[in-house]
Amino acid sequence: MAANKSKKRGARRRSPRAARKPARKPSPAGRPLIGFVGAGNMARSLAAGLLKNGWPRTRLLMSDPDSGQRRALEQTLRVRTDTDNNAVAARADILILAVKPQILRDVTQTLVGAVQRKRPLIISIAAGVRLGDVERWLGGALAVVRAMPNTAALIGSGASGLYANAATDSTMRAQAESILRAVGVAAWVDNEDQLDTVTALSGSGPAYFFLMMEALEGAAIEQGLA
Repeated sequence: MAANKSKKRGARRRSPRAARKPARKPSPAGRPLIGFVGAGNMARSLAAGLLKNGWPRTRLLMSDPDSGQRRALEQTLRVRTDTDNNAVAARADILILAVKPQILRDVTQTLVGAVQRKRPLIISIAAGVRLGDVERWLGGALAVVRAMPNTAALIGSGASGLYANAATDSTMRAQAESILRAVGVAAWVDNEDQLDTVTALSGSGPAYFFLMMEALEGAAIEQGLA
């Protein structure tokens, strides 16, 4: 009897199995902050694609001097905007240069101080501007990727070519590729001259198909199919 009591006393009560905790989502703060200099159509498309693929809004920052552009971004994408390009460059881990090719030199030369201090990955989507020129205008010794998205990126069905300099490591290449893949397919070229071919074919080529479609539409209207 005593033995039975001692067994009961010594028996350990089983605690109920703890409920499984849901898997923790990665912290948004762990994502690189992507900054855009310029907030035109292509920049908006890239930002929208990133958001659609789960990129946190808090890790996107866009600058543009046009208050209308900024207001449209804030209303449609609900991302943070700034009037000051340097404020964006000073914070960005990845800096996307999305301004017109003809003003890119002037814009980059105002960013040299901020970029050299922060040393982000630079992605230029300015058509026809050589990678070496972008790096030199920003003070040199930077990881730079030149990318050429096309018009179809505006609807998430783009095709982009990419070329990187020697300072761009494999992690940076993967980051650049994932950004462009947010709006379609992306492929690396072996030398920068091939990117000029990409610009002519996938960048400008679709415009000729649009022209042909307009001609077909015009012919149909003339034949009374309106």
